[in-house]
Amino acid sequence: MSAGAIYQETLRLLRRQRLPAQAERDVVAALEAAQPGPLVLLYEAGMEAGLRRELLLPRAAGIFLGFAAGNLADDLCDGECGYFEEPARVGPYVQFLLQNLAWATLARTELPERVLADAATCLALAAGPQALEVRTRQWTAPLFQQVAEGLAGQQWAAYLHLLWAGTRLEAKAPVGHGLGIAAHVAEDIRSRDLRFFSMPGPDQREVMRWAQAAVERVRGQRLRCLDAALRRIEPILQEVVP
Repeated sequence: MSAGAIYQETLRLLRRQRLPAQAERDVVAALEAAQPGPLVLLYEAGMEAGLRRELLLPRAAGIFLGFAAGNLADDLCDGECGYFEEPARVGPYVQFLLQNLAWATLARTELPERVLADAATCLALAAGPQALEVRTRQWTAPLFQQVAEGLAGQQWAAYLHLLWAGTRLEAKAPVGHGLGIAAHVAEDIRSRDLRFFSMPGPDQREVMRWAQAAVERVRGQRLRCLDAALRRIEPILQEVVP
């Protein structure tokens, strides 16, 4: 129900734009591909921070629009954008639309200019390691960690900053860095990604120790929403004993 409320808010925001019907269908396809993504955690984290529903839903929807843009960019880079017949022609405009609608939405949710600027900068820097990923043929633990810190760690720190700005949890937003790292490693394990499984055993063990340290940092915050996220992440991490 919580994830559905954010997704429905996202669709309402999209339909208000009165886009051409085909454009709306393309954007919905990208949103569907990004589900469930961060939806459950965004709702739980917003509720725990005490956000009013009229702020929680549009903030979370704005973040989800940005997440969907990033997910689409990653799928295009990896050649995994199977939800468009012509990904190279359709994907770029959908990504551009999603990113701009995300920031337009967030700018209307009582976020200070400083928070918007800091989060946008953080997300821009988070995209940088993608340049390494698309050129890598042999993964090592240090390279894996460098990419994960940007693509997942910085990304989640920015999302929590946007969500929690002005609440009692704003100062805890950097914990998103550890959460992103743990989730990134867990997702690679769940999906059997060669980014993790092509590494030699010692490198896999180093990455697993690094992910577990991130889990402990997140657990140390003693927040219900983060503990719930860890309950989804930890069983996957425990599947692998390199």
